[in-house]
Amino acid sequence: MSKAGSPNFELDASGLRVAVITAGWHWQVAEKLLAGAQRALDAANCKNVSLHSVPGAFELPLAASKLASENDALITLGVVIRGDTPHFDYVCSAATDGLLRVMLDSQTPIGFGLLTVDNQEQALLRAGDGEDNKGVESVQAALKMALEFN
Repeated sequence: MSKAGSPNFELDASGLRVAVITAGWHWQVAEKLLAGAQRALDAANCKNVSLHSVPGAFELPLAASKLASENDALITLGVVIRGDTPHFDYVCSAATDGLLRVMLDSQTPIGFGLLTVDNQEQALLRAGDGEDNKGVESVQAALKMALEFN
């Protein structure tokens, strides 16, 4: 995994309200994404955070829609691992399209921390213990957008 070219954010999100929504499938990876998100929120001094869980990635857009109006930013976390059927494609498309629609309709920034990978190894690489964690990156992106445009 390379972070080459990624932006470096120093953010003060102390005044923001943020909801973190985590999908429950592949919890071994999802909990690492959540830990990364919590580290990034702490680093940005964001204290007004609510944590929510949903069964899977398909449910992320509905939860985001319900929480958008009462938060300055949303963080969505989860993992979809390719299997032997087209189910992967349908779930990834539905979650991605749904979250984009919620973000545009509500004008609430959404940090997209949904991993769509071929296998568990790829997922674990993207949910590392350091800065190479998509939970960290999704928080930074959403907070930057909320601070810039809210």
